[in-house]
Amino acid sequence: MMYGDGFYGMGHGFGGIFMILFWVVIIYLIVRGTSHWTQKGSEQNSRKSAEDILKERYAKGDISKEEFEQMKQDLRF
Repeated sequence: MMYGDGFYGMGHGFGGIFMILFWVVIIYLIVRGTSHWTQKGSEQNSRKSAEDILKERYAKGDISKEEFEQMKQDLRF
């Protein structure tokens, strides 16, 4: 009878390999998904228009109203 080391023992070995492979794929998909979402958020922040950046600088007080108006006109051409 070949119940111990024969056919059934080999079948359980492949089951363990497939279980490990299954969890590797799941972990890979989780890591890939989270990195995709974090990169997507940073890309949205980096795609500000020149006028948005100009408005932020004016709001922070980096430039005066006259500079703001002049730069805004320069951007419209």
